Amino acid sequence: MQAIANIWRKARCSVRDFVADKRALAATEFAVIVPLMLVMFFGTVEFSSAVAIDRKVTLIARTLSDLTSQSTTLVDADMQNTFTASISVIMPYDATLVKGTISEIYIDANSIATVKWSRAGTIASGATQATLATSARNAGDDVTTIIPPTLLIPSSYLILSEAKYTYTPTIGYVLKSSVTLSDVSYTRPRQVTCVPYNGVPSTC
Repeated sequence: MQAIANIWRKARCSVRDFVADKRALAATEFAVIVPLMLVMFFGTVEFSSAVAIDRKVTLIARTLSDLTSQSTTLVDADMQNTFTASISVIMPYDATLVKGTISEIYIDANSIATVKWSRAGTIASGATQATLATSARNAGDDVTTIIPPTLLIPSSYLILSEAKYTYTPTIGYVLKSSVTLSDVSYTRPRQVTCVPYNGVPSTC
């Protein structure tokens, strides 16, 4: 009986000593909390960068349409300068990941919107000037569905600009894949009824 009591006493002491022993408590808490802290830290960094770039993409779209709408006529050199000035807004981020597109839209008497001309621009790695590229939009394309109803004014022209940026997280701890950030902007030609590009349209 005495032996059983001794065993019970020792067991109670061992449990009490174990509970009171806090030598590894900090290390255990650290091991549990660190993964959560890393997710919060890197998630904040990646999300903040994405938000900053998204804001710049919006500025690029607005700059493209604003500069174009102030023109009276455009040729390739003018278009190249417009893309160069607009895409440079993305600095200090990688400008080669930006693609801009400018299109002139005509809205006919039936409020049907079609593309009159369209041009895209990018900046190659190490280049200081934009390179003109073929747009995904072609003359004659019906774009009525992408124009806000309030802008579908019969017998009028619109400048549509589109900007896209492929955002790839530097660390990739939270966001594992790239995300396409994009925005559009609409403006009316300011000095003329329409803005001809390389003679298109020939008359407004």
